[in-house]
Amino acid sequence: MRCIHKAHVATGLVALAAIANAQVPSRDPEGKYSLKVPGGLAFSEFNGYEHWETISISQNARFIAVILGNKTMIDAYKAGFPGNGKQVPDGARMAKIHWEPRRNDAAPGQPLVPGTLHDVDFMVKDAKRFADSGGWGYAVFLFDEKSGEFRPGTLTDARQGNDAKCGFACHTVVKDRDYVFTDYAGR
Repeated sequence: MRCIHKAHVATGLVALAAIANAQVPSRDPEGKYSLKVPGGLAFSEFNGYEHWETISISQNARFIAVILGNKTMIDAYKAGFPGNGKQVPDGARMAKIHWEPRRNDAAPGQPLVPGTLHDVDFMVKDAKRFADSGGWGYAVFLFDEKSGEFRPGTLTDARQGNDAKCGFACHTVVKDRDYVFTDYAGR
């Protein structure tokens, strides 16, 4: 058997550790998890939203969006919300990611697909914390493509406000659905 010198083993281990660490991305590369809107709703309250289950998709004149929900929200839908007449339980969270659409000319039918990221909107159900806004807290975080960073929405960005109650006025039209517009899409 060939004898391996301890120094070679140590050097190899250090090199492997450096490679492994270089491939692990920062936990918060854009600093988004330190952001908050007035009223205290923080981006960090939605940590991992990127991996939540899809509730539905939508498109309007300006954006394509995907609406995601955490397990509590998905469980509410699977239990029959909103048709079952029950309120969404505290702890439910939703994220809506908006992109400017672009046409994919290489795909059959040239479909519209997500282009530039525009913003991420959040909703959290916490009846005690947000008692004066139907039990829901809201937040809008806009994405700046040039800097690659998010920032909280401002009064200039949102017609209805930019604090943790920013979506309440808009969502009152669906008060009978516990302030939730989106239906769970079949699959």
